[in-house]
Amino acid sequence: MKNLLNRRELIKIVFKSIFSLFGFLFGMRRSLKIKNRGIKMNGVKNITTLPEKGPWPTIDPFLFCVHHNDNYPNATNEFIPNASLDGRSIGNDFSNLEGWSMYHGQSVPGFPKHPHRGFETLTVVDKGIIDHSDSLGATARYGDGDSQWLTAGDGINHSEMFPLFNKNKNNKLDFFQIWINLPSSKKRVKPHFSMFWEKQIPKVMLKDKNGVVSQIEIIAGDFSDVKALSPPPNSWASDKENHVAVWVMHLKSKGLITIPKTELNVDRSIYILKGSEIKINNGLANSNTMVELHPEQELILENIGTDTKILLLQGKPINEPVAKYGPFVMNTRSEIQQAFDDYNSTGFGGWKWDSSGPIHGEFKGRFAKLINGKLDKPS
Repeated sequence: MKNLLNRRELIKIVFKSIFSLFGFLFGMRRSLKIKNRGIKMNGVKNITTLPEKGPWPTIDPFLFCVHHNDNYPNATNEFIPNASLDGRSIGNDFSNLEGWSMYHGQSVPGFPKHPHRGFETLTVVDKGIIDHSDSLGATARYGDGDSQWLTAGDGINHSEMFPLFNKNKNNKLDFFQIWINLPSSKKRVKPHFSMFWEKQIPKVMLKDKNGVVSQIEIIAGDFSDVKALSPPPNSWASDKENHVAVWVMHLKSKGLITIPKTELNVDRSIYILKGSEIKINNGLANSNTMVELHPEQELILENIGTDTKILLLQGKPINEPVAKYGPFVMNTRSEIQQAFDDYNSTGFGGWKWDSSGPIHGEFKGRFAKLINGKLDKPS
């Protein structure tokens, strides 16, 4: 037991800056005084005020969701912010000072190498570029409408960096990262990731009775007759009976979107961004809120404010025990200890890159070298 404890403490020290993020993320819902209020609005179960920064609360099978929205300054030749970093806690900067953060990046913003086991990450990018590198030798550069779906499974070490390329204007970064749990039978599967390029992602254009056209990006879960791309094979979303859906709704001012009803045994939530004004079946839902919906009811969303986007997360609960520590999510504490031990002995494949946060040089387009060695590019 003493040796196990020493190894655990060693890992805590080595990865303190990175693990502090994930501890912050998972502890957010407990530490924040989130305002919940019972709702009598038709079709709505509950409304939760979202935190001013940090991750949003989620419901099984989702573990958390965070919205990164940074307005970086223009870039230097080294792809870093052309601005002073004074006043920031470099290596752990979540300050949003001047509208942007360095996160765990030292010069290039982002998240240098960190391990995962037992769940999936889904990264849905509206604007900006992300450079991925991992311990299994895969790399990717994606963004500006693309999504990456990574099944960590048995274990992977990866980095997500945000190189800046615009030297004459600001560099906008806007994306959701969503963590989806894996059932116990899938937590130790072989890691896998898929790229959903912007032009491949199905988009539904909806014209309402007033002639306003809004758009829904279908990342997961079909919408009417429109089929989403196939999720990774071991994902909870791969079984259609689990009714997993991830939609990004781009709702124009004065526009209407009707969300069709689904099965009673799923959980469905929408996230309304700051500054939005939305009616749900004629009842007003405040901005910066998570709205839990009755899935068996059809819902009409009406945007009474400026153009906005709304995230929908939906799925049948896994309903299994969740044990989590930092970037590991298992079913028991002993499995968490095993994840630490395995990572300490194997590094989940090691790290062949020269730095903990590698980037892929000048921008020459988006690409992905997958774990199986296959090269994938947007068509």
